[in-house]
Amino acid sequence: MGRRFLFVSLVVSLLSPAATAFAEPEPVDLDMVTKIRDEGLNRSRVMEIAAHLTTGIGARLTGTPALEEANEWTRNWLEEQGLSKAEVVPFPFGEGWTFSRSEVKLTKPYEAVLSALPEAWTPGTQGAVQGRAMRLEVSSVKDLEEYAGKLEGTILFLDEEREIEESDRPPFRRYSDDELSELVSIELSERRRRGNWRERARKRWKAGEELRQRLIDEGVVATVEISSRNHGIVRVTGGGSGGRSERSRGVPSLVMAAESYNRVLRLLDEDAEVELEIDIAARFHPAKDSYNTFAELPGGDLAEEVVLAGAHLDSWHGGTGATDNAAGCAVAMEALRILKALDVEPRRTIRVALWTGEEQGLFGSRAYVEEHLATRPEHTDSRQLALPKGLRDATWPIQPKPDHGRFSAYFNLDNGGGKIRGIYAQENAAIRPIFEAWFEPFHDLGATTVTLESTGSTDHVPFDRVGLPGFQFIQDGLDYWSRTHHSDLDTFDHLHEGDLKQASVVLASFLYHAAMRDELLPRKPMPQEPPKDR
Repeated sequence: MGRRFLFVSLVVSLLSPAATAFAEPEPVDLDMVTKIRDEGLNRSRVMEIAAHLTTGIGARLTGTPALEEANEWTRNWLEEQGLSKAEVVPFPFGEGWTFSRSEVKLTKPYEAVLSALPEAWTPGTQGAVQGRAMRLEVSSVKDLEEYAGKLEGTILFLDEEREIEESDRPPFRRYSDDELSELVSIELSERRRRGNWRERARKRWKAGEELRQRLIDEGVVATVEISSRNHGIVRVTGGGSGGRSERSRGVPSLVMAAESYNRVLRLLDEDAEVELEIDIAARFHPAKDSYNTFAELPGGDLAEEVVLAGAHLDSWHGGTGATDNAAGCAVAMEALRILKALDVEPRRTIRVALWTGEEQGLFGSRAYVEEHLATRPEHTDSRQLALPKGLRDATWPIQPKPDHGRFSAYFNLDNGGGKIRGIYAQENAAIRPIFEAWFEPFHDLGATTVTLESTGSTDHVPFDRVGLPGFQFIQDGLDYWSRTHHSDLDTFDHLHEGDLKQASVVLASFLYHAAMRDELLPRKPMPQEPPKDR
């Protein structure tokens, strides 16, 4: 049967500011798109994958046995689908941490159960312990000076009371047409600016070590922070040693539901004698490697060139890591399954990567880029080497490896479990019309938008930073930012089958077309060292 093609005219700006030219139209294989849609929408296994990762395995904190189980299970599943080179590949990480119990009770002035969870990499209590509640804002050792010798037996509440207000934004959201249009037409003056986040993070990292040890020395029982979400949601990530065995673990540190937290502070405001009982069972696992999972569809005449799709397999410990990010892993695995089920013979190798250590600083994807694609000169400054890699200054120049020139693109899924609505082109103007062509057959499924805007904070960033095409899809938020992100509500119940099926077929089509085109996808200029005065 003959193949039908959709051609979209591309207008490409050349390097000369005044020169423009019409390029060859970008082909879209509509026969293959039809087959991908049929397989992915009618015989999907995406929910089966997501269910096992979340309900079957549970939370998957980096460095834990549960995450290793997830690595092994995903490798075996991909191999069972007939994919090649299914493997788990190690990279250095550090200590793991798990907890099996978190009980917090108000014992004075009356008895009540409070909702709280421990921060990862903070110690347990070795049984139930008592302490008196005290409100104290602490960000550095200096804040403790006037309380020296006065904190033994206290449980420090570190945040202010927060009013529980109803948001004027609905908790469950999909992009409107107007919002998608705004993503495309955003003005330069409105670009998101993150400020010098690295410098702020360094200060917290340096101050944290001394502060954690001082709290131990002062005899503090535990610290408590307020959850950043209301309505009983406990949003919790990491603290303590952060997996670094050479750093102080500090005292048990908890995040408490806002309503429970506010109750304690109101009692303190009434000058009540407030005491709590805390019982946390936590365990540290010896420092060791973490692992990324890989598998691939081997290529043909361009087999040395790679098209990569991925998501992160690790999660935080409050829920079961469904929207962050078993959903993305299930979509990436399902996309490869679809292509294999259709007996696709790609020209380029199509590879899937399930990263770990993303939540601690993109460790897995960074390790892959450094091993295969590009490195930077090693730091010689001991002050820089004392920091985690993600907080160190960038060194120059970028040193590409041979595979750098054979890498086509990386496509990432990590903005919750919502359907794909578009893609961030990371300021790569030459790629915009290509992506618009690839989205054309999926307009009826809501995938329409290509924005030149950049986005960050997930595993496409290490690729983008060394001059490679790395992209994150625009996804419907659903209740990701309002409820599930890093919270105890991040469970299978918040995944939507139709959304994950749609994302799987869109991703499968992108991978297919990137693997079949004559040329590698266009790149931005290689990043250069910024001026010294910046």
